Amino acid sequence: MMENLLVKLTEKFTKDGQDPETYLKGLLHSKYVNYWDYIQPDTLLSLQKPRTDFPDELTFIVYHQITELVLRLIKHEAQQLCETETDSESYWLEKGARIERYAHLLINSFSIMNKGMSREQYNEFRLSLAPASGFQSAQFRLIEFLFTDIDNLINERGKKRLSANADLNEKLENIYWQDAGKNHETGSKSKTLQDFESKYKSEFLSTLNNYQGKNIFAKINNLKAQGKWSDLLNEQFRKIDKALNIDWPIVHMETAHTYLSSEGETKAATGGSNWVKYLHPKYQRRIYFPNLWTESELANWGN
Repeated sequence: MMENLLVKLTEKFTKDGQDPETYLKGLLHSKYVNYWDYIQPDTLLSLQKPRTDFPDELTFIVYHQITELVLRLIKHEAQQLCETETDSESYWLEKGARIERYAHLLINSFSIMNKGMSREQYNEFRLSLAPASGFQSAQFRLIEFLFTDIDNLINERGKKRLSANADLNEKLENIYWQDAGKNHETGSKSKTLQDFESKYKSEFLSTLNNYQGKNIFAKINNLKAQGKWSDLLNEQFRKIDKALNIDWPIVHMETAHTYLSSEGETKAATGGSNWVKYLHPKYQRRIYFPNLWTESELANWGN
C-alpha cells in the first residue's frame, strides 16, 4: 500500500513539473498540525470587542458573529450552484439540503438573542452601537444576489420608482432594503445606509453584474425549460425560500419585539429603521424563486 501511495504521489508532482523528492524531503521538516493552528480559536475568541461593561453585550456580539459564519456557509454553497455546469438532480438536492440546514440553524439560533439577554442591559448598551445595524450585513446582501435576480428584490414601492430602462445601479437604489435606510419624505439616506454603501456598493454592483444569467434563480429557469427540474427539487428550493424569506425574518421580528416593544411603545432599531415593516415578509415580499410558487401563495406571502 505504501508503494502504491508513493507511485501516486510521484505521478501527481511529475504531472505538474515538480520534483517529488523535494516534497518528500520537505515532509521531514514539516511540523504537525494542531487544532489551534488549523481552527485558530485564539484569534476567533479575540474578535469580541464590547463597547460597554454590560455583560450581555458579549452575547450580542458572539451571536452576530455566529450568524456571519453561518451566512458564510450559505454563500459558499450558493456560489457552487451558480458556477456549476451540472444538471444532476442529486447534486442540486445535496446543495439545497445543505443550504436549508444552515437556514434552520439561523432560525433556531435566534433563541440565543431572544432568551439569552437582559432586556434592561440590551436597551442600555444598544445606545452605544448607533448607527451600526444588522442591516449592514454585506454577506446576506451578496447571498441574495447569488440566489436571485435583483428584480425579485424590489418591492412594489420600489418598482413604481424605476425608469423604463433602469440599469443595475438604479435598481440597486430601489432594492427593498433601501426603504429601511431612507427618509421617505425627503429621500435622504441615513448614516447607516450611507456608510454601508460607501463600503460595499461597488462590490454589490460587481456581483450583480457577474451573476446576471447565472444566479440560482436563472439556473432554475434554465433547468425548468429543459424539463430537468423535478418535483423533489421544487420542494427543496421552496423550503429554502420559505426559511430565509418568511421564517427567519419572523423570528428576527419576534426577537426585536421582545426588546424594543413595551406598553404600546415601539423603539426604532439602532440604525433608525422601522423594524416591523422592514422585517415582516408581507411588507417586503422578498421571494427568491417566484417561479416555484402558485399565484395564490405569492399573493399571501408572509401571511
